[in-house]
Amino acid sequence: MAAIEPLDQRIPISAQLNESVSPVTLINLFTVDPSDVDALLKAWENDANWMKKQPGYISTQLHRGIAGSCLFLNYAVWESVEHFRAAFTHPEFANALNAYPASAIARPHLFSKIAVPNLCTE
Repeated sequence: MAAIEPLDQRIPISAQLNESVSPVTLINLFTVDPSDVDALLKAWENDANWMKKQPGYISTQLHRGIAGSCLFLNYAVWESVEHFRAAFTHPEFANALNAYPASAIARPHLFSKIAVPNLCTE
């Protein structure tokens, strides 16, 4: 089972789920022992396939650190915190965490876009 730790110690994912923001991007950093990479990828693929069927899901992408790194970054775009919360707290998703290897640690955090003149649009 994957352990869940806050990416930001002051504002864990549980506090973010109470917000009303649209749209949101989930950034989830995973670490895993090298021997458990295949199990992590299989568990993540199953979760992603389930999530993409949920209302409000827009897209997801998984990245792996280079040079043999066992750090993975997933980002997923959702229509709103409400949609993400419904999926994230769904009993089926909670049960799916059991499929992750014991060495896996997930650090999920929600973000919203900000505008920076001449660089980023909101």
